[in-house]
Amino acid sequence: MDIEKFLEDRANLIDKAIAKYIPRIFSRKAIFFKNNLPRYSYNLETLNKAVAEPIWEFLDRGGKRWRPSLFLLICEALGKNPKDFADFAIIPEVIHNGTLMIDDIEDASEFRRGKPCTYKIYGLDIAINAGNAMYYLPLLPLIENREKVSIEKLCKIYEIYVQEMTNLSFGQAMDIAWHRGLANADEINEKDYLQMCAYKTGTLARMAAEISAVLADANEELVEKLGHFAESIGIAFQMQDDILDLTGRDFAEKKGGRGKDITEGKRSLIVVHTLKVANAKDRERLTGILNTHTSDQKLIDEAIRIMEKYDSLDYVKNLARKIVEKSWKNAERLLPASNAKERLDAFAKFLIERKI
Repeated sequence: MDIEKFLEDRANLIDKAIAKYIPRIFSRKAIFFKNNLPRYSYNLETLNKAVAEPIWEFLDRGGKRWRPSLFLLICEALGKNPKDFADFAIIPEVIHNGTLMIDDIEDASEFRRGKPCTYKIYGLDIAINAGNAMYYLPLLPLIENREKVSIEKLCKIYEIYVQEMTNLSFGQAMDIAWHRGLANADEINEKDYLQMCAYKTGTLARMAAEISAVLADANEELVEKLGHFAESIGIAFQMQDDILDLTGRDFAEKKGGRGKDITEGKRSLIVVHTLKVANAKDRERLTGILNTHTSDQKLIDEAIRIMEKYDSLDYVKNLARKIVEKSWKNAERLLPASNAKERLDAFAKFLIERKI
């Protein structure tokens, strides 16, 4: 299966669904106004300049759209027509892009997907507000389709949403605290890192899988197993991001340079593993470079060499593969045989082996 072609095809479907609920240009016919009529006036120009424009400038930069693609694959694996669920698949994707917009501000990043970060273009106030709006706007499909979805399902979906959004904030809090040196960053162990990833990166994948499974009539056990499988993909995806930040030329160019995670002082699992197994001299040197938040490429390359010396990149890649394989075994036994099931397996492998 050509996963890249599959993602490309799904991206077009998802972008059309996003535009249905978050139009490129707001008009009085926008779904947002259908159940939320303004009391006084529409103020369309302000909404277009401060909401639609920055959101779509960011969305048009691309992205793999793998979370909604996972959402639709799970629907299909559970015997549903994925096109019937495209509107709901936008939920984790729009939220994800909102988190990136906010994350760039928190990290004081310069570039995202090869272009200046949103706050660099539109200002902090517009970027923060637009990013926050992206946490809630994708819930519009639940309101628009509430007569087609049972009350029980809607309650479960909202419960999943609230829990996962809380998890997301907790994961970001852990990551920030560590790379700012607020919480014994050099004592982080592997389980600490995995929990941070489960919160920060696993949560929207888990949200996608769980909402998809609920809508597709899966029982509680299958919802949980598919959620765990998706979470493991999210964790592995983050691990691969960490590796590509240090080794991937195209990936690094989009972020504005190789080793940006080192500049931010991030305690990736690659760093955690190196600090665990390195000798005292290398451990002290790596910690020193991370704590300076340096942009000096020579120092960044020195830090990378220390991590490579202890095979930490290979360790992380192998662990990512094992985590996904284990969770998939627990989920696949509950799924009926189908082409969609096979694609789910191939899809997960692609995401953890990708080069960009």
